[in-house]
Amino acid sequence: MAGKKAAFIYSEEFEKYPYPPESPFNTTRAGKVFQLIKSMGLISGPDARLVDCKAADRLALKKFHTAFYLHTLKDANDGQFSPAAMAMGIGTVDCPVFKGMYEYSALACGATLKGVELILNGEADIAFNPSGGLHHSGPDKAAGFCYLNDNALACMALAESGKRVLYLDIDVHHGDGVQNAFYDRSDVMTISFHQNGRTLFPGTGFEDEIGSGEGKGFCVNVPLPIGTYDEAYMYAFHEIAEPLIAAYNPDCIVFELGADTLAGDPLANLCLTNNTYADIIKILLGFNKPIIATGGGGYDVVNTVRAWALAWSVFCGREDGDENLGLGGVLLQSTDWQGGLRDRLLVIAKSQRDTVLPAIEETIEKIKRNVFPLHNL
Repeated sequence: MAGKKAAFIYSEEFEKYPYPPESPFNTTRAGKVFQLIKSMGLISGPDARLVDCKAADRLALKKFHTAFYLHTLKDANDGQFSPAAMAMGIGTVDCPVFKGMYEYSALACGATLKGVELILNGEADIAFNPSGGLHHSGPDKAAGFCYLNDNALACMALAESGKRVLYLDIDVHHGDGVQNAFYDRSDVMTISFHQNGRTLFPGTGFEDEIGSGEGKGFCVNVPLPIGTYDEAYMYAFHEIAEPLIAAYNPDCIVFELGADTLAGDPLANLCLTNNTYADIIKILLGFNKPIIATGGGGYDVVNTVRAWALAWSVFCGREDGDENLGLGGVLLQSTDWQGGLRDRLLVIAKSQRDTVLPAIEETIEKIKRNVFPLHNL
């Protein structure tokens, strides 16, 4: 990481627009990450800096979202709810109507697009917007706490600049909104690792969803069984993601690192520690490509903050190795930071291994059969 320039993108404006208290989506996570990495001295120096952002304007949002959807969303935000809004997913349990939903979403998009700008201008090699990662939203649809899709906008902006883009999504939920945006295109490869859609929202992201037309083979889905643990997850990542990324050879990477894969997350059923996040980031850094990272899910706030702070420490080359192994995190559900940012390893029972590994091996075989030949692998 020597010489790499990392930008942490955050604005106090995010704190003005909380989701309703009954919503699991907690917008304070990014601010807590900022305060933590600031207290640890990880946001200063020649290679790591804080970058402010502003909301994406309507013209920028229209690159992906329809004008009618943006108009309807803004009206609902301002108290003018129409029948069309409900048909677009606005006003559901997952995507409730509240004052500030438009402003927060536009700001999240603006922050991710700021990362694109920094990358394209050569002002940063890595840009991290923990408030982004709204990967479920479609051109005219709100879904899964997501009203606007910053990841799709980022991929589009990069592709329009002539870049080959890898979109890697390790949120526990399938990145359906981004997949759908590029399903028939080869200038953006989407790879999503997620809990199997048969057991979790949004019910998509299976091995046979591989793209169509020019995009055939450029959409890759790795559905994971309940109980997937670090070793099994990394086995799948080594077998699938690494060779495909190498074969595709992207110019840049858009990376969603939702923290809802962590053990104990209240909305999902995987069993990872944050060590997997650090391991994946180190692999991505090894490709020596610019990275725009976004947040996403993560509904245990304490564990999510730790995971994203650890991710940032690896991004900016400040992790201290074994000294960061501690007693906090998903194992003990502790808020004690003295042991560092990394979680202790979880003990995995033989019965769990015997259930998880065969399912993952079957998935790997399907992907290698359906996708790898299209990339001469």
